[in-house]
Amino acid sequence: MAEEQKPLLIKRYASRRLYNTETSDYVTLEDIAGFIREGREVQIVDLKTGDDLTRQYLLQIIAEHESRGENVLPVGVLNDLVRSYMVPGGGVMPQFLQSSFDMLRNSQEKMMENMSAMNPMAQMPGFEAMKAQQEAFLKAMTGGFSGGWTGGESETEGGGDDLDTIKKQLAELQEKLSKLK
Repeated sequence: MAEEQKPLLIKRYASRRLYNTETSDYVTLEDIAGFIREGREVQIVDLKTGDDLTRQYLLQIIAEHESRGENVLPVGVLNDLVRSYMVPGGGVMPQFLQSSFDMLRNSQEKMMENMSAMNPMAQMPGFEAMKAQQEAFLKAMTGGFSGGWTGGESETEGGGDDLDTIKKQLAELQEKLSKLK
């Protein structure tokens, strides 16, 4: 992100309804998850007390995705998180996770920078298609870290056409690369 945005302020009313202060409308947890997948930071506060409820709602979003069968976190990671709360002082898990996600985000940004127009490979035919596919792959692999993957799409839901297109483009790129050699 070139410019840091202020977090999107969501206010929770006494009725537990969530209110988006930018668009002046009510939102759901799934809406909030969508904002986060799009790369937006959110802050959720209780209107009456002013308490920051962001952490509570983010955990609730993860729990709802897990309950629908979307494996957000491996069981081992969940066990380690629970164990880290049992250690006096909270252990090092929160700092470790933050550092890991920061490294992942930085690596992703560095990879995208390397694929920029300054790269001599950018002159190669089909480079833009390859770059778009790489961006989509990174977005899917990093999930909620900087984009969003909400789960796999079966071929009967239209994913097959996209997969066929990607396979065709990949074959074309491989053919062009072999001709360059």
